[in-house]
Amino acid sequence: MAMRSLTGAVDFGYLETYAGGDLSLVEEVLGLFRQQTEIWGPMLDPGSEAWRDAVHTVKGAARGIGANALAAACEHVEDAGSGALPTVHAEINAALADVAAYLHELALRSLRS
Repeated sequence: MAMRSLTGAVDFGYLETYAGGDLSLVEEVLGLFRQQTEIWGPMLDPGSEAWRDAVHTVKGAARGIGANALAAACEHVEDAGSGALPTVHAEINAALADVAAYLHELALRSLRS
């Protein structure tokens, strides 16, 4: 059963279903998402030549974990241009907060077992 998120930025029910209920796989995917956001950060700057590629990559990763608002923000930036990048940063922060809470809850569950 999907755990609650802090902001609703990530649909963990979708992710858990997609992973076939394998919570260790979910944990791994979310860990990779967290690591990748560190890489994308510098690229999600209007002055970076790679901002369009980064936005497109983030959009796909966001869809993969169920971060629909982040994916929508990326799609908007692809159409609107780099001036809208702050919305992507805000949605990444919301998704990361939810991911951190989810992973924390997984860790607590494992301690109780």
